[in-house]
Amino acid sequence: MLIVVFYVCVFFIGLSFGSFLNCLIYRLAKKQSLSGRSFCPHCKKQIAWYDNIPLISFVLLKGKCRHCQQKISWQYPLIELLMGTLFVLPLVGFFRSDVNFLVLGQKGFVLDILKILRTWSVYFILTFIFVYDLKYMMIEDSVLLSGAGLVLLLNLFAEPLANHLIDLSFWARSVQIFWTTLIGVGFFAVQYLLTKGKGIGLGDLRIGFFMAVALGHWSMICLALVISYFIGALVSLFLIVFKKKGLKSEIPLGPFLALGTFFVFIFGQEIINIIIRT
Repeated sequence: MLIVVFYVCVFFIGLSFGSFLNCLIYRLAKKQSLSGRSFCPHCKKQIAWYDNIPLISFVLLKGKCRHCQQKISWQYPLIELLMGTLFVLPLVGFFRSDVNFLVLGQKGFVLDILKILRTWSVYFILTFIFVYDLKYMMIEDSVLLSGAGLVLLLNLFAEPLANHLIDLSFWARSVQIFWTTLIGVGFFAVQYLLTKGKGIGLGDLRIGFFMAVALGHWSMICLALVISYFIGALVSLFLIVFKKKGLKSEIPLGPFLALGTFFVFIFGQEIINIIIRT
């Protein structure tokens, strides 16, 4: 029973972070301060606390502002629900019984907490990259670089995603992540220089930096880049075939990089193991 209550609490924490992420995306794009009460983007009236409960208020208000009756974007509940779900998923199977849940001093508990915090941080930043770049075709460095710094620290002290790094010392892992960062940034830097900034933006270099510190091993980031560009090619082809975009249309790369990184972050080691066996 305690485990169920714990999962519900974590879900609502995730919803709250999703609500904060929506606020962050909107206010950064509008160059507004992050402090102050939430307000309706249409009528600018302040939103009462009971109308600002993540997910629940959207349902009770039937997706409309209480004051002006303008529709609330589906982005808000979808991101809240996504973050709530993503916060719970890493914990599934972590606690196997109420006794296990209560024993906080067990061996490896601190390490597991660091891994969970790293996972939540990566999910949050990847969701930010996906939505922000998709909507505004740019990347906000204040979020991306600070998030990369946090994930870097957590990845150095938590058990790494790649099994290749588990038995390495702290400094050996640091060197490995350094070389991975060179690959992530260098991959986009070469494209930027070759295209003179027309095909790749500087924001993509910074996303490459985040991908590197999040995934932590050259095999993981190489796999993420392949998958990201494959998804990007398929989506671009679909948009061109159905005349949603032209051959010269600009399509943001960030959302595809976020999707590829997300996929590899979860399934990357299993895919690499399959490749090695074959």
